[in-house]
Amino acid sequence: MADGVKKSEKIWLDGRLVAWDDARVPILTHSLHYGLGVFEGIRCYAQKDGRSAVFRLREHVQRLYDSAHICLLEIPFAKADLVAACLEILRANKMTEGYLRPIAFLGDGAMGLGAVNPIRVSISCWPWAAYLGEEGLKRGIRAKVSSLTRPSVNAGMAKGKITGQYVNSVLAKREAVLAGYDEAILLDAQGLVAEGSGENVFMVKDGVLFTPPLTSPILPGVTRDTVLRLARDKEIPVEERTFTRDALYTADEVFFSGTAAEITPCREVDNRQVGAGLPGPVTRQIQELYKQVTRGEQARYHEWLTFL
Repeated sequence: MADGVKKSEKIWLDGRLVAWDDARVPILTHSLHYGLGVFEGIRCYAQKDGRSAVFRLREHVQRLYDSAHICLLEIPFAKADLVAACLEILRANKMTEGYLRPIAFLGDGAMGLGAVNPIRVSISCWPWAAYLGEEGLKRGIRAKVSSLTRPSVNAGMAKGKITGQYVNSVLAKREAVLAGYDEAILLDAQGLVAEGSGENVFMVKDGVLFTPPLTSPILPGVTRDTVLRLARDKEIPVEERTFTRDALYTADEVFFSGTAAEITPCREVDNRQVGAGLPGPVTRQIQELYKQVTRGEQARYHEWLTFL
């Protein structure tokens, strides 16, 4: 079982701060029934100089608006207002590190698939350690290729972080955990590797870093984009192209990337050991650089930090 969320004092709801226990919505909230909503996951990190900064905040907020646009939802706040609200909720809860969860959803009013109700927006924050565990960060996790398929680009809106579409990921994750694994890997409709249940997937073969392209039905991960930039800056050869599940079996290294998961190595896929069965040198290099960048230890990437 996952650890429970540790309550913070305040939640930002529709433009104002309210107590955590008072941030409630009616049972007939449209998105609760039909799954049309959009959300983000964002992290704030304590910096080496004692300050705190949110990592790639504006890119995450932009993706929230992109997801809403895909869903024909018009968020009733300016982007700058939500950027400021993310900082406000962290300050209100006196958090120097934490996870932010903005969500925009259809409220109550009419029911039925064609209903167009007022759009509500909330931002919560809480302390959240590495999604796949501290041990997973150090030693790597065990993954299973799911029996479920990542919906094709016309079966779902692959570039949106849409609440209802995550049912597919929830089922894949539960299947993997019940079978004794840590995470699921989903293939696309053609049987090629797409992504994890909540992360992008990378593999290393003969010193080259591979990840599925954005033409695949994958979420355009902010952390994925970060990894690609860091790898290229370190002159690690990168190829964005499709590959098969058995390419993961014979890879030298495999890892997941995501805001919640950060950079999590994968030591085993479908009971096949990956490489030496330990996090490999490229994974370790990216992992360490990502840690330094998010904590303000690399001046070259300070553009990605929004300080509280």
